[in-house]
Amino acid sequence: MKLFRDYAANERPLEGSSDDEFAVQRAEMIERQLRRRGVHDSGVLAAMAVVRREEFVPKDFRSRACEDVPLPIGEGQTISQPYIVAAMTVALRLTGNERVLEIGTGCGYQAAILSRLARIVFTIESRSELASSATARLERLGYENVHVHCGDGTMGLPELAPFDAILVAAGAPAVPEPLRAQLAECGRMILPVGDAENQELLCLERRGNSFETRTLDACRFVPLIGHHGWKEPPAR
Repeated sequence: MKLFRDYAANERPLEGSSDDEFAVQRAEMIERQLRRRGVHDSGVLAAMAVVRREEFVPKDFRSRACEDVPLPIGEGQTISQPYIVAAMTVALRLTGNERVLEIGTGCGYQAAILSRLARIVFTIESRSELASSATARLERLGYENVHVHCGDGTMGLPELAPFDAILVAAGAPAVPEPLRAQLAECGRMILPVGDAENQELLCLERRGNSFETRTLDACRFVPLIGHHGWKEPPAR
């Protein structure tokens, strides 16, 4: 598995500059899409106010970056709508000292949000072009506590386990067993599970060899392709 960048663990990304033209759109996004839908975690809201979502979408979609919809980022993948990003992040209940594993780097936006709330973030992308572009983007924007890997996300990163939190940003037919094994005691994992059309967002918390599981919401993600996921995209 290739490591694209080895960032310093304790750095934090740079704040937005005073001439941030999208700050108003992000403020409206937070009020209308997040607060009004029950997202009140101050840390998550602060992260989403600072992280420049418009920097993580293709230029043709920049004006729509803060809309309440997923947007294409190339390679048949999408950046999740802001509410889903916030809801999944809140469910991890990060305190700032965690080692987090993300499956499905995509454009790097979710990793950027996580990096402001955890000590260090490891993120895996199966598509080399997306992994490479996310690495360059995160470096350019100053997110220095993120490590981008390219490989099969369903296998996790056993050499770096355990992880205090795991976030899977693609829909799986079932919870991948390697990810269960790599979750630390009292750690939380959030992921969408189901078929191509109907998925549920699950939150698992490890208690010894048992996992407390609760359902958070209905959702729809791109498929998680890999040895412990879909072998090929499921028929729609």
